[in-house]
Amino acid sequence: MDYGFFEEYGSPFLGRKLRKLKDFLAAAELDYDEQIEYTVNLTDGDGNIAATGSIHSNVLKCIAVSEMHQGLGLSARIVTALMNKAFELVRSHLFLFTKPKNAAMFSDLGFYKIIETDSILLMENRRDGIKDYVKGLPRPDLLQSGSGAIIANCNPFTLGHRYLVEEAAKRCETLHLFILSEDKSDFPAAVRFELARKGTCDIKNVIIHKTSDYLISSAVFPTYFIKDKAKAQDANCELDIRIFGTFFAKELGITKRFVGTEPFCQVNNAYNEAMKRLLPEYGVELVEIARREIGGLPVSASFVRECMAKGDCESLKAVVPPTTLEFILSPEGQAIAEKIRNK
Repeated sequence: MDYGFFEEYGSPFLGRKLRKLKDFLAAAELDYDEQIEYTVNLTDGDGNIAATGSIHSNVLKCIAVSEMHQGLGLSARIVTALMNKAFELVRSHLFLFTKPKNAAMFSDLGFYKIIETDSILLMENRRDGIKDYVKGLPRPDLLQSGSGAIIANCNPFTLGHRYLVEEAAKRCETLHLFILSEDKSDFPAAVRFELARKGTCDIKNVIIHKTSDYLISSAVFPTYFIKDKAKAQDANCELDIRIFGTFFAKELGITKRFVGTEPFCQVNNAYNEAMKRLLPEYGVELVEIARREIGGLPVSASFVRECMAKGDCESLKAVVPPTTLEFILSPEGQAIAEKIRNK
């Protein structure tokens, strides 16, 4: 019975209430996720938090119940309140993270397992949601077992991306190019996808896809969930790689995943090392291709954005295909350049 507990809402909480919430989560070995949009607390008559849960985008997170109030159905009340808020925001496809030991409890609330590691269980509120998504992806009529894959953000699509796709396409029957769907980049997801499509449309064995919420997104990177931050990135990488291997590689006959060498970013380098270690469990080889260089420097999307901020059109011409340059020089592209300059 959860009578006697009062709901309080934050969009998100600030000040004293936020500090109180952070302390409550810390006692449950969770960090407060700074991306949270909305929180529901259940409090007792003295204003003490008995249970809490939050939402960011379409992910339910930071769900916790105090030890002295467990077994009273408070988790169900929190999740129901969060789901009602999500539906109010027209977010019907929801994800949540929990510890593997809590699987039965959240299954009873309408969530289904996607993937599980030693420390994390990722669930969604659609039965076979990920399986249905992957089955619906376009593929050749005759599925080849030697297909390859690239997963890229393309913020924006550059000649470096073009080179990676060209080289990968030479080494497999079909190349599946996945463009990240999450809108957290300077270039909107729809624009990044379209520029990648235009930039590769002449390479006949390339099939381009959106990742949806299943690959390299907030839904699969639950850093707040891992108390030991030294291990958080490793746990995030493992979760994402196992999703790719279990569902995408198996369904699409992918046996090679291609990446460019990573001279700039330690996080991406660590991710590549994790793929080298884990992908062979799924019969997938990681293939690293040296980045294309122009003027002795590797081509990167970050360099493109720097040129946009400076208005350096001549340098842009050397590192992006005509379709990307055309967009950058358009009013929409110049609006993005202005936002980059004002960061």
